[in-house]
Amino acid sequence: METLSLKIPEIPDQSDNWLFDFCIANKGLRIERDTHGQIIIMSPTGGISSNKLFKVLTAFSEWASKNSDLGYGFESSAGFRLPNLAMRAPDVAWVSKEKWENLSTEEQEKFPPIAPDFIIEVRSKSDSIKDLKNKMKEWIENGCQLAWLVDPVEQKAYIYKPGKAIEEISSFNQTVKATEVVPGFSLDLSKLKA
Repeated sequence: METLSLKIPEIPDQSDNWLFDFCIANKGLRIERDTHGQIIIMSPTGGISSNKLFKVLTAFSEWASKNSDLGYGFESSAGFRLPNLAMRAPDVAWVSKEKWENLSTEEQEKFPPIAPDFIIEVRSKSDSIKDLKNKMKEWIENGCQLAWLVDPVEQKAYIYKPGKAIEEISSFNQTVKATEVVPGFSLDLSKLKA
């Protein structure tokens, strides 16, 4: 998906509250903020990309519903404020029950000031693979324990873990598993081929 960076000069209060209010005022936009405070607006995806994301989200939602005692699942409209002050909204996210319940109600209602334990980003045809890979590194550097970049365009997937080399899955003829962070969750990549 194409992105647009807004350069907003000298806003007296570009706090998390300001950003939350900005996002509420622009509900139709998918908005993130990078570590430098730049606002990023992402365009909608096309139909094929949206369908592939829907398949990933459905698979994860089924797992999360069955394992609700372990934590909480989120879709792409949830923004998370990372320790580097970026606010990012992954396509799919999961936060352990303990981490989520340690937040105040106000923190839960706005942009939770945590990195999810697990995230998935699904590349659409217009997404820059370089930008997505940089975003995956940012997730890991800010506390995410497992991050998957699923690339239906090239039929590849990339697995990111703290302190480990990036694992590249070079075919969609397999299943990836998140058992070390999200016990029992796996994704059959072959379902994203069509």
